[in-house]
Amino acid sequence: MLIIAEQKNQRQTARKTRLVAEVVKKMSPEAALKQLAAMDRRASLAVLKVLRQAIANATNNHGLRFEDLVIADIIVNEGPTYKRWRAVSRGRAHTILKRTCHIRVELKTKEVVAEPAAEVAEPAKEATPKAAAVREKKSAPKATAKKSVAKKAVSAKKTVKN
Repeated sequence: MLIIAEQKNQRQTARKTRLVAEVVKKMSPEAALKQLAAMDRRASLAVLKVLRQAIANATNNHGLRFEDLVIADIIVNEGPTYKRWRAVSRGRAHTILKRTCHIRVELKTKEVVAEPAAEVAEPAKEATPKAAAVREKKSAPKATAKKSVAKKAVSAKKTVKN
């Protein structure tokens, strides 16, 4: 089951928030909560809140246990950009881009691996002669024909007059 929590229009740049999200993406939710609480970045607070919200959605709305949850993905996308301006010299204005982002945390339940029942194992089939012949063909190196190389005859030294 996939549980989703999303925070839209967070007043933090997507690039800075992605740095924090990538650190905790592969962790368990418990380890991610501890890591985000200890991080000294402004974006970690936003990701922490969305992660807590996703865990609350799973436990309260779907009746899942905290121990059974795994972080499936943390996605940080760019949101709308607020455009402002600042007055500079010579009557000009420079633009200021106040960027926002959307944070999406997806949790899933752990995959329960069912142990196979102890059934009678069938004996392994022996290799067929055809397969053995194919292996022998591949292992034999091919003989390449050698090219004969013609050598030039060396001429006698020439004498130089001074």
